[in-house]
Amino acid sequence: MPTNLPTELLRTFVAIADTGNFSQAAEQVHRTQSAVSMQIKRLEELLEKTLFTRDSRHSSLTADGLTLLGYARRILKLNEEAVSLLTQPELSGWVRIGLPDDYATRFLPEILAGFSRSHPRVQVEVICEPSTQLRQRIKRHELDLAMTTSAVPDEEHTLLLSCEAVVWATSEQHLPHEDKPLPLALFPNDCIYRTWAIEALEEAGVEYRIAYSSPSNMGLQSAVIAGLAVTATSLSIIPPGMRQLRPDEGVPLLPNVYFLLHRSPAADNCVVDSLAEHIAKAFGAISQTSGGVACNSE
Repeated sequence: MPTNLPTELLRTFVAIADTGNFSQAAEQVHRTQSAVSMQIKRLEELLEKTLFTRDSRHSSLTADGLTLLGYARRILKLNEEAVSLLTQPELSGWVRIGLPDDYATRFLPEILAGFSRSHPRVQVEVICEPSTQLRQRIKRHELDLAMTTSAVPDEEHTLLLSCEAVVWATSEQHLPHEDKPLPLALFPNDCIYRTWAIEALEEAGVEYRIAYSSPSNMGLQSAVIAGLAVTATSLSIIPPGMRQLRPDEGVPLLPNVYFLLHRSPAADNCVVDSLAEHIAKAFGAISQTSGGVACNSE
């Protein structure tokens, strides 16, 4: 007979992995510590593997535990999607969301795929524009939700999704960062990345010239990959063909940027609620599994 892994055991296992000890995990899953210990013992017996190494204060995953953790998260996520789809009233309607095109390429496919599986009758309209324009659309109630970059971690009617490391990027095959003055490919004047890049270079005494300017991230990336310029971008969205420049290669450090989810005060319905919740959960999962998305705000 095949071995079945009960979701309640996997949920407790993930709670211990996230909190680092059995007592905090017990509070999270609303069980006693002894019950949690019994659940992990049962899970280890089912798999015939040791999942944790334990001391008096901390529990660490073994190699087998690390292998199981990724599968456990996926199993629990699919379980939640199935329950949500079959037990909640089926939603229908429209939701309008905007985000910059660079983030759309990186995050939107996974978010929309999961949302569509849970709510197949909801139609999503996506608008890709710079963050400043998206904020104006939210104010004019032209969007229900918007995901934008910001210099501050909170704005009115927003949820903090992640903190992003902003870095310099150059071509993997060319050396435009060695040119003097330094050629730059940047967004237009209303972009904080452009402001930060120019301020950092001027403070460091680095000569530069604006070689390319475009509201499209694809346009900027094309110039960089071709070896015509360097750019300032979020670490998590550097595509193949580009690489991060190190500080010892002559570029100054840049600030971190915050990625926020805006919600129009006029968008008060279950469809918008559901997509906003789905985005928040998706970024929680991304922060745990993808390097470079979460960062310190110091």
